[in-house]
Amino acid sequence: MKESTKSILIHIINVTAVVAGCAGACALIVFALLYDSIGFINDHRTLLISLALGLMFIVMLCTLIFYIFDFKTLYRLAVCVVVCLVLFAGIFFAVCATGFIKEMTSIEGLREFLSKSKSYGVTVCVFILLQFLQVVVLPIPSTVTVMAGTALFGPWWCSLYSFIGIFAGSVVAFAIGRCLGYRVVCWIVGKEDLDKWLKKIKGKDYLILSIMFLLPLFPDDVLCFIAGLSSMTWPYFIVMIIITRALGITLSSLSFESIPFTTWWGLLCWALIIAAVVALFYIVIKYSDQIDKFIKTKFKLKLRKTKRNADKKR
Repeated sequence: MKESTKSILIHIINVTAVVAGCAGACALIVFALLYDSIGFINDHRTLLISLALGLMFIVMLCTLIFYIFDFKTLYRLAVCVVVCLVLFAGIFFAVCATGFIKEMTSIEGLREFLSKSKSYGVTVCVFILLQFLQVVVLPIPSTVTVMAGTALFGPWWCSLYSFIGIFAGSVVAFAIGRCLGYRVVCWIVGKEDLDKWLKKIKGKDYLILSIMFLLPLFPDDVLCFIAGLSSMTWPYFIVMIIITRALGITLSSLSFESIPFTTWWGLLCWALIIAAVVALFYIVIKYSDQIDKFIKTKFKLKLRKTKRNADKKR
């Protein structure tokens, strides 16, 4: 009886959480749309409210169906979508309620409004928290959040704020993998994805993970958890994360600021960058055994020398 009661209670909590999350997100979006906003929203308010209600109902229905029929992977994905929608709804409501959305007609006006606003510090904290969550919980590529941060704060401040949040999230995700183990990571990431990535990096975890963290568009959240399950040491992970995250975030932010998507030469530059990334990854994969062995050997030798020097001083 006790097990049956506990199981029923867990089902009730899960269903209630999904319904409450969808209902809360829907309410925030509807209330946000009722505020005086930009022309497009004001002209199509009824349509947008109807679309928001319909979308949230579909998401809620799909999530509950996945849960009832025990489609674990799809259910986890749906829960992540619900969490993302709740966060988006909260941010959208704040943006509309404060009149911030009216300043989004240009990047310059947006930054000027933000710098003069009393809520600048809150916005920074929310952005850092978002960067932290996109590593640990939210299935959002860091490239997307960095692009948004560049528009809000400019490339250099965005790089700093992003690094703080992403570094903290990376350390937490690595600690979860290292301390809590395969089962917990399997629940968070999903068994199929986890096993697929573990197979790819088997025997090459130092090199492959380092390159993946440096290159854009890879699933950073999954990689951090996997790094915790690999043979990678804490010192190597910290050093690697500092270097790769700092380089990747800064280069991405500067690129988004200086290379436009609206001109032919900008699109050409982005095409060349993507081609270079793909080529680099191909070369690394082809010579992965030699490079991985070299990295491991050098890093272990440095650790041994440091320990010997410390013993001599003692």
